[in-house]
Order: sequence, then C-alpha cells, then structure tokens
Amino acid sequence: MDRRSFLTKAAVGGTAAAAGAALAAPAIAQSAPKITWRLTSSFPKSLDTIYGGAEVLSQRISEATDGNFQIQVFAAGEIVPGLEAANEVGAGNVEACHTVGYYYFGKDPAYAVAAAVPFSLSARGINAWHYHGGGIDLYNEYLAQHGLHALPGGNTGVQMGGWFRKEINTVADMQGLKMRVGGFAGQVMSKLGVVPQQIAGGDIYPALEKGTIDAAEWVGPYDDEKLGFYKVAPYYYYPGWWEGGPTVHFMFNKAKFEELTPAYQSLLKSVCQGVDADMLQKYDYKNPAAIKSLVANGAQLRPFSPEILEACFNAANEVYAEMEATNAAFAKLWQSIKAFRSEYYTWAQVAEYNYDTFMMLQQNAGKL
Repeated sequence: MDRRSFLTKAAVGGTAAAAGAALAAPAIAQSAPKITWRLTSSFPKSLDTIYGGAEVLSQRISEATDGNFQIQVFAAGEIVPGLEAANEVGAGNVEACHTVGYYYFGKDPAYAVAAAVPFSLSARGINAWHYHGGGIDLYNEYLAQHGLHALPGGNTGVQMGGWFRKEINTVADMQGLKMRVGGFAGQVMSKLGVVPQQIAGGDIYPALEKGTIDAAEWVGPYDDEKLGFYKVAPYYYYPGWWEGGPTVHFMFNKAKFEELTPAYQSLLKSVCQGVDADMLQKYDYKNPAAIKSLVANGAQLRPFSPEILEACFNAANEVYAEMEATNAAFAKLWQSIKAFRSEYYTWAQVAEYNYDTFMMLQQNAGKL
C-alpha cells in the first residue's frame, strides 16, 4: 500500500469513527436523560426500616444512572400528608410515593387487596402471587383508573396482633373493646363487638396511657419497641391475622412512568424488587433481638386463642362475600389471591412447615 492510499483510507476511517462518536453521544444521552422526581412517603423518618426503603430506592437509582435520574424523598407530612400520598400522585401533583394500599380502603376496598387483607397470604406467598401469579399486572389494571402504576417495594412479614391493656381470651372479651385498628381489619372486628378507632401513630401511646383506647395494633417488635407501648399495655398478642404479609408499594404517576425511557422503566422494576426483598430481610434480622428486648422489659406475649382466630376468620369471610357481591374490582383481585392461597398453603405445610417446626423444637430445647 502506498503512502497516499494509506492516508486516504485512514482519513475515511477517522471520519467514520468521528461520525460514530458523534452518533453515540446523543444515543447515550437519550437512554439516560436527566430527570428529577419527588417521592412522598407515608411514613415518618423514625421508622427507618419502612421509610428507609424509599431512601434505598433513591440511592440505587442515582448510582445506576450516574446521577441522571434523581428521586428526592420526603417523609410523611413534609409535602403531603401520609395518608394522602397515593391521591396526590394520581392527581399528578407528585411523581411517586411509598405507601400501603390499605390506607385507601375508605376510598375503595380494592386498593387494599394487593397490600394486605385479613387471612390472605404470607410475605412469601404474596410475593409469589405478585411476581409470578399476575398480581402486579392485575393491581395495575385496577390502579390505572386512579392514574397510578405500582410496584411492590417492601414487606414487613406477618405483623403482631397488637398491644392490650388486659388479657383477651374469648370472643366475649372483645365486646366493647376500643382498639386502634382501621380499614378492613376494623370492619371485621366490629362484627365481633370491637369498636375500631382511627388514631395517628404519634397519638397511640397517650391514648393507651389514659385509657381512651384499650388496645392498639402497630407493626411488629422492631418498630413497636420504639413507641414504648409495653409500658401502658403489657399484653402483646399475635399473630396480626389482618396483615399476614403486607406489601408496601411504590406508586408512580402513570403518565410520568410511561414517559420514562424503557431503560429507566426496567431499572425501576429491578430496583423496586430489590427494595422489596431488602425490607423483609431487615425485619427478619431486627425483630429477633427486639422481641427479646421487649419481653425483658415487661411485655407479655400472648397468642390469640383458637376461638378468637376462628371467629375472626369467619367474620372476615362474611365481609369478603359482601364485598365480592358489590365491588367487581375487589372481587377480581381477591378471587385471584384466593385461588393461589389454597395452592400455596398446600405446599407450605409439607417441607417448609415441618422443617421450621423441627428447628423451633430444637431451639426451645436449647440445642441451637
């Protein structure tokens, strides 16, 4: 090859390379545009495990996009009241929120089904339904009418049944009981004579202390310990049958979510699923130490009696029948969960249940 030919070809190659570079830059910029969203949480910063899920989302999204996609997190009440989060997102006033569907039970009971309703699925079961049983798509089909698109973003695991000022052994003991419990659980308990009370988290302790209420449910050992309920209502009941595996959701304004590039949408799905798993893992790690600490400080653990659980289960089914007959969206979601619930607990009682039971027996015998 002579020198002139080489230079000509080199110049052509250099031009092509330069053109390629010129084309590459806009393509990269288009796949990672600069976006800033606001996310309002339904939780206070003091609940670091639940509230912290939104902070984890924000950090990971920013890291994965070299800071191009920023999600600013605000605690409940900073820009939106905690129980109004989804409403404001659906209206387009905020791009995203971190909340629980059952907070909007009063607006429409269908909101609650994919989060937690009485005697539904455990955390593992509800996640199986969400990710592989079509639950995410079914919930978003419903939420579209509210201008929302949701992805699971956390789970506490089965919650505790709450703090009581006196022992509750029979259904008769529940008559006239004033309990801080809302939504679906409150509607079920009212059938058994309980008087549900809607009280904000910060007002529960003084209400228990003064006797304004007789009992209150919150979350579980790690979160409950911070609020000191054991000092004024020592009987700590379990399980919280109304929240066997409550899903916390990231809810996005549907139009804003659909404006995102496919890469950003995919990234959100992946990171949300990671946060979903991370929250449950944190609770599983933190609750063991918290429950021992609570007992050491005077909390008295009590199981709900079989009589009470059976009565609550039957009352819940009565409420379900009423809702399925009058709310088509609720019925569609609940019937999907019911169909899987039967299959799930058939399997769960085989290997998982027997392994865990054996290991619990070893723990109780002091062998672990």
